[in-house]
Amino acid sequence: MAKLSLFDRRRRRVRTALKARSGGRPRLSVHRSGRHIYAQIIDDAAGKTIVAASTLVKGQKSIGANVDAAVKVGAEIAEKAKAAGITTVVFDRGGFLFHGRVKALADAAREGGLEF
Repeated sequence: MAKLSLFDRRRRRVRTALKARSGGRPRLSVHRSGRHIYAQIIDDAAGKTIVAASTLVKGQKSIGANVDAAVKVGAEIAEKAKAAGITTVVFDRGGFLFHGRVKALADAAREGGLEF
């Protein structure tokens, strides 16, 4: 078996802990790259994405991948979740550390009405 990177080990550890205590709640998954940040709410029981938001918008100029952009994505995902009838989620940061853009997205989602 190949040795996992530190990122992959962190991601597996976080995901395993989430599955143990999710209680059937949907998962708010966050991914960040150098240019964009993505968030999606996933129903793991059905294996489907319920709502998604990101800085990547086809046909428009990118809003960037800074903290301000993460705040906008967090607010947008909270708004879409409320429209879909979702109020509580579990936060899946993946292998990313909880600071900077990831923390800004989470705080904006909480302010928008999501509970986690």
